[in-house]
Amino acid sequence: MFRTRLLSGIVLVTAALALVILGGNILLAGLFVISMIGLFELYRVFHIEKSLLGKSGYLAAAVYYLNLGFPFIPETEMFVLGFLVLVMAVYVLKFPDYKADQVFTGFAGVFYVAVMLSCIYQTRMLIGGAYLVWLIFLCSWGSDTCAYCVGVLFGKHKMAPVLSPKKSIEGAVGGVLGTVLLTILYGWIFRTEMNLTLEYVFILAGISGVGAMVSMIGDLAASAIKRNYNIKDYGKIIPGHGGILDRFDSVIFTAPMICFLARLLM
Repeated sequence: MFRTRLLSGIVLVTAALALVILGGNILLAGLFVISMIGLFELYRVFHIEKSLLGKSGYLAAAVYYLNLGFPFIPETEMFVLGFLVLVMAVYVLKFPDYKADQVFTGFAGVFYVAVMLSCIYQTRMLIGGAYLVWLIFLCSWGSDTCAYCVGVLFGKHKMAPVLSPKKSIEGAVGGVLGTVLLTILYGWIFRTEMNLTLEYVFILAGISGVGAMVSMIGDLAASAIKRNYNIKDYGKIIPGHGGILDRFDSVIFTAPMICFLARLLM
């Protein structure tokens, strides 16, 4: 099991490296595929993955990604309202085929998975994005690793005893502090390439600290859905890791936070 998990993890990291380094439309296309798989996994929990409601969500995700690459929708609100009308039309015209929770999942799922993951691409497209984008993964996977290590060594107080008994407050603090320190190191190493002063290195560290905290919410949110519906993993597409949502649960939340804070502060 460990060997399978390790090998699939290496493949996953290699694929992520390739996509992010190449950037542009290749990254956009890769994120679209990942988003569609993740959306399918989420919809499967609510039994709408092959329904007209689910197909409406896939269509909306495709339109959203196409608009990112080749803009044709003047205002974001037009997309949101248009998709909402489509979902509600399916709800009322096919009534009583769908329950209200399925309808709202069909709508919110596109934003939870596809839109939030697209922020990896949007961060990559910023000035200095070739370096800023790695903060997303540093905050997500780096924070998780630091939190695990500190939690194993020093964890005594449960952070969410019902939802995730193994996670501790000490681990969470260690995850945030570890991410901040890793970001300071990262910023210092690449300060010339990123044209950073010492002040901006610490601003990056602050952004990563917030990103690390948000990544934990993403992790726990995905776990909460699984607990509510009594499932172990969202899928099996990544051997040893589960599905896309199992591996990218924290990235989904970290990506928009890093993107927005980088736009605001950098």
